Amino acid sequence: MDVEVDTLVQALKDPKQTTLGSWTFWQGTVDGYPVIVSRTEIGMANAAASTTLAIEKFQPGFIINQGTSGGHDPALHRGDIVLGKYSFNMGSYRSDLHPKGQGIDPKRWHNFDVTMRLRQDGKLVEHKRFDADPKLLALGQQLASAYRHGKVVTGVIGSADEWNREVDRIEWLHQTYQTSAEEMETAAAALVAKAYAIPFIGIRVLSNTDLHGEEFEPQTAIHCQQFVIEYTKKLIAGLEGK
Repeated sequence: MDVEVDTLVQALKDPKQTTLGSWTFWQGTVDGYPVIVSRTEIGMANAAASTTLAIEKFQPGFIINQGTSGGHDPALHRGDIVLGKYSFNMGSYRSDLHPKGQGIDPKRWHNFDVTMRLRQDGKLVEHKRFDADPKLLALGQQLASAYRHGKVVTGVIGSADEWNREVDRIEWLHQTYQTSAEEMETAAAALVAKAYAIPFIGIRVLSNTDLHGEEFEPQTAIHCQQFVIEYTKKLIAGLEGK
């Protein structure tokens, strides 16, 4: 969404806009270092396509997927930020055979992790999840205390082409998969980053949580981008200090 990238674009010096297909990118600098902002659009397919194009066009050294999310962890509230220690495709399922008349029970479905399978050197490699780069995760944890609009926690990001508002289902997902938040892009971008061996992290702010009756608040997207801008500056400073 535009509200998820506008603040990042404004932080770029001399931004140059490029559109490839349906996806738009802004190339500029932050503290003199080249930075690309990608508007991935909404959903897993969009995230995978835009991330692939960004890698092929701009050859980034790191990828940060950021934006809004819905809360799964009852300990979290709107405005809190989740640093994804890992993400996974939460919307991919397979069910066991049950004859006609035995009903439908999503709780019996299994996560169908073959959708996260990749090839490396011509051989299939199984992935049940995509871990954040340890150094990128540690950097976010170091900056947690500077965030003033909530707390910053390390957690699990579940990605799917879904917006779940059934509280019982949200609680079940959290209990079953230990999800902190749900959104629609991180795991798809992480899969592409993994395929290209590019360090990756997902950073997501809770824009809403039905566990506490807290509705979507666009301002949270701005707060998340502000955190990511400071994160990026710290990352750049570390690179220049080498």
